Amino acid sequence: MSVTISFLGGASTVTGSKYLVQSSGHSLLVDCGLFQGYKQLRLRNWQPLPVVPGQVQAVVLTHAHLDHSGYLPLLVREGFHGRVWATPATQDLCGILLPDSGHLQEEDAAFANRHGFSKHTPALPLYTRQDALRCLKQIKPVPVGQAFEPIRGWLARFYSAGHILGAASLLLEVGGRRILFSGDLGRSDDLLMNPPAAPPAADTVLIESTYGDRQHPAGDVASELAPALQRLAVRGGVAVVPVFAVGRAQTLLHTIAQLKERKLIPASLPVFLDSPMAVHTTDLFSRHLGEHRLDARQTHALTRAATRVETPEQSKALAQRHGPMVILAASGMATGGRVLHHLALYAGDHRNMVILTGYQARGWLLASSSCASTARTWRCAPRWCSWPRPRPMPTPTSCWPGCAAAPARRVRSTWCTATWRPRTCCASASSMSCTGAPWCPNTVPPGRPERPPGNAHTAVGAPSGRP
Repeated sequence: MSVTISFLGGASTVTGSKYLVQSSGHSLLVDCGLFQGYKQLRLRNWQPLPVVPGQVQAVVLTHAHLDHSGYLPLLVREGFHGRVWATPATQDLCGILLPDSGHLQEEDAAFANRHGFSKHTPALPLYTRQDALRCLKQIKPVPVGQAFEPIRGWLARFYSAGHILGAASLLLEVGGRRILFSGDLGRSDDLLMNPPAAPPAADTVLIESTYGDRQHPAGDVASELAPALQRLAVRGGVAVVPVFAVGRAQTLLHTIAQLKERKLIPASLPVFLDSPMAVHTTDLFSRHLGEHRLDARQTHALTRAATRVETPEQSKALAQRHGPMVILAASGMATGGRVLHHLALYAGDHRNMVILTGYQARGWLLASSSCASTARTWRCAPRWCSWPRPRPMPTPTSCWPGCAAAPARRVRSTWCTATWRPRTCCASASSMSCTGAPWCPNTVPPGRPERPPGNAHTAVGAPSGRP
């Protein structure tokens, strides 16, 4: 009995994971992920699958990250009626991630329609929040280690993969063959997650290869984060930390709780978790004790490590506070979300810092902003002031990107601050100020910026690898 495997994603790129397994007229999808990243990848989400969704009998998810589960609402809307098999924690995470993804798709479409930059009239979302809620009804949870039949005669079993809550490798027995799908594998020394289980014997192994032949850097997050937060507390600054809502946010919360308990940073240092998704994900650690390294006391400390910021009004209110404080906000690569507003407000002050704690994909904002690296502390002047390799400065008739949000706040013109969006700022030979003027005066900004004094973008952890 022959078995064929087709790669509908996750090949030649690290996103959009979908394995189509076919045997004896039956079809099963292992993972159902969205393509993310560059536009040419995202456009592939709009292309029809080479198989009719209604002809797929079942889907098995290795974990809940959107590059493995985010296409599911569209698959269901296009006619898939079968069951979606996942671990209980993956089911819970999908209940958080997929509706949020649908909501963002709707917001992006509405924004495109308001500003008229889409070539489609009207611009439509890939799927809606309602589509996501509808697909959740088809998810059937199966505990790790328990055998199940996604299709009659096809035997499957989950094995713990570490990585995030609910992540699993999948052993599929079909057509007399044992096929192992690794999913995303966690690190054996992860602060939160248990190490991946030993893999079972298999005839064929399909393993994620995001890292290729690269090694994770040595060192631990706590030893690098503590000195940065100590400096921050002394100078009364604000640390903006872009975080992935699932995984990295919880790792940082646990690390900060440990540092305070060990008195390596002030116990009074305020920490804010400004991401509803991260807040809800953190609560799941209490529901799934035993699937991670933390005991009940540590899990309780994790959920109390930061002040939770859920509503937009609460997020805006942070701007009225004075430092020192730490703000953890999504998204992890600053592609959207509340972190953009915090970066715009705080990155222009030399007392503040932006702490990068995870993977920054090529083409994303923060990945392209770094210009010099020693150890894991990146000092950079983003966009126009890429020291020590300056890029062409903007023309005198355009506004200089990088002015802080506060009106009339003056910033040295010899280095740029980071808002990553155009501002109505005016530049002169000696200063730059946010005056609200529509055009800059007819003066040319300095040609070569100096190294920004004290404005550090600190990269903690693995800048060249995924979290």
